[in-house]
Amino acid sequence: MAGTTGTTSSGPDASDALDGAYDEAATARWAPEPDKRPGRTAFQRDRARVLHSSALRRLAGKTQVVTPGTRNQAWDASPRTRLTHSLECAQVGRELGAALGCDADLVEAACLAHDMGHPPFGHNGEQALNDFAKDCGGFEGNAQSLRLLTRIEPKRFVHRTATSAPAAAGTGELVSVGLNLTRAVLDAATKYPWPRGGHPTDPDSVKFGVYEDDLPVFEWAREGAPAYRKCFEAHVMDWADDVAYSVHDFEDGLHAGHIDPNLLLAEPERSDIWRVAIGRYVPEDTDPQELAEALDRLIDQEWWPHHYDGSSVAQARLKDATSQLIGRFCLAAEGATRQAYGSGRLTRYAAELVVPRAARNECAVLKAVADRYVMQRAEQETLRADQRIVLAELAEALTARAPESLDPQFRALFDAAPDDRARKRVIVDQLASLTDDSARTLHAQLTARR
Repeated sequence: MAGTTGTTSSGPDASDALDGAYDEAATARWAPEPDKRPGRTAFQRDRARVLHSSALRRLAGKTQVVTPGTRNQAWDASPRTRLTHSLECAQVGRELGAALGCDADLVEAACLAHDMGHPPFGHNGEQALNDFAKDCGGFEGNAQSLRLLTRIEPKRFVHRTATSAPAAAGTGELVSVGLNLTRAVLDAATKYPWPRGGHPTDPDSVKFGVYEDDLPVFEWAREGAPAYRKCFEAHVMDWADDVAYSVHDFEDGLHAGHIDPNLLLAEPERSDIWRVAIGRYVPEDTDPQELAEALDRLIDQEWWPHHYDGSSVAQARLKDATSQLIGRFCLAAEGATRQAYGSGRLTRYAAELVVPRAARNECAVLKAVADRYVMQRAEQETLRADQRIVLAELAEALTARAPESLDPQFRALFDAAPDDRARKRVIVDQLASLTDDSARTLHAQLTARR
C-alpha cells in the first residue's frame, strides 16, 4: 500500500461528513488535496470532475446499441450512445439513491463514470480488445473505467515519492492520479470488486473490476470493505444501469421499427425471446413460464405500447410507457429494500439493494426483446464482424509503429513502461480511448501506409 496516500484531507471537503452518513475515510482521496472552492461537498466535486472529463464526452461517439452516425429510414431520432445512456442511468440512479438515503451526488458520479472505460464499438469492441490483450491481463470495460478514473484521465498530477504515488503511473517527477476521486465514489463505480480470475464463485468469469497494475489504488478504495461485496451505492448504480438500458433499448427498437409489439403475443416469437433471456439475462434454471408471466404482466398494463406508428401521439405514449417502466422497476426495488432494512438512511455497507425476482424477470424480458430484434439482425452481425477486423488491424498497426503511432499522452507512457507487457497495456489504453469514428479514421491512416 502507498503509505499515507489518500488517508487525509482538509477543509470542508473532508469535514462536512454529509449529514454523518459518510465518514472521513469515505471522503478521502488517493492524493490529498485542498478544496479550491469552499462550500461544496466532496461528492459534488467528484460529480463535477466526472461531468467535465474528456472521457465522458468521448462516450458520445461510442456505440450503445446502434452505431453512432448510422440511421434507419424508419427512425427520426438519433440513436442513443454511451453518453446518453450514462446520463439517463445517472438520472435514474440519483433519484433511486436519494430515496433510499444515499448521497445523490455520489450515486450520480458513479453512474456517470460506470461506462467511461468502454472502448469503441461497444461490447463487440470489448471482446476484440480482450483477445488482443490476452497476454497482458485481458480487457474488461469496468476494469478500464477504474484505470481511467485513477490513472489515465489527465486531471490531477502529484510528485512521485515513496508515499504519494501509485507505481508506474507516469513518467518523470510528476505522475497522474487521474480524477483523484474520493474512496466512496470509486467504490460505488466498482461493479465487480475483484481482479481477473477472482470471481468468488466462478473463476472462469470474464467479468472483473481491476487489472493487476491497478491493485494498489483498488485496495485503497476497498479498504475496510467486505471481500467481493459491492457497496450499497454500487448496487443502486448497477440496477439503474439495468433499468436504463433495458427500457431505452426497447424504446429505441420500437422507434426504429425493429420491434413489432404484436409479435410479442405470438408463441413462436415468445419462445425465441425466452431462449435469448435464459443464460444471458436470467439464470439458466429459470422456468420459461416465469418469463412468460413477466412479459404478460407488462403487456397487461394500460400504458403498454401495443402499437407504434411514429406519430406524435404514439411518440408521447411510448415516452409515457418508458417513464412507467422506469418507475415500476425503481419502486419495486425501493419498496423491497425498505421492507428488508426499514426506513432509515441506507449507505455504504449497511444494506444491499433488494430487487424482487418479478422485477428482475420483467427487466430481463425487455433486454431479451431488444437483443432478439435489434442486436441479432443480420446487418448488425455483418457490421460487428467489420468492427472486429478494424480493431484487430488497428492494434497490429499501432504495435508495429509504436511509439510514433501513439498520441503524445500514451507515447510518454509507452516510453516509460518497464517491459513488453506494460507497453502492450499502453497500446490497449490508446485503443480503448478511441471513439467509433476515430478508430476507423486512425485505422484508415495507418493501414494505408502499409
